[in-house]
Amino acid sequence: MWRLERAVALACTVPAQRCGLSPHKGTIAVGANADVAIRDLAREVTVTVAMQQDRMDDTPYEGRRIRGWPDLTMTRGTVVHRTGEPLGEPGRGRLAYRRPGTHSRPARV
Repeated sequence: MWRLERAVALACTVPAQRCGLSPHKGTIAVGANADVAIRDLAREVTVTVAMQQDRMDDTPYEGRRIRGWPDLTMTRGTVVHRTGEPLGEPGRGRLAYRRPGTHSRPARV
């Protein structure tokens, strides 16, 4: 089992760095644009298309049993999702621009 710090680095910090979005993405710090998802690591769910909250009619995870389900999601300090209920207003997202000349390369974590 990974330590929490390694999981956060692999899921958040390293991708933001590789895509040229750090330091304003991928970290929780003063001045950063932190989107936070809190997961119930003990909850197990079987994924279905019906539970998706997007316009897609398919998911590669259909029928897969997973452990760890989002309980609460916040963007820019506002709760936008809580226990299966979307609470955010459509159109409140912002495009994150990356630094010019940034490209993906293998990360060392």
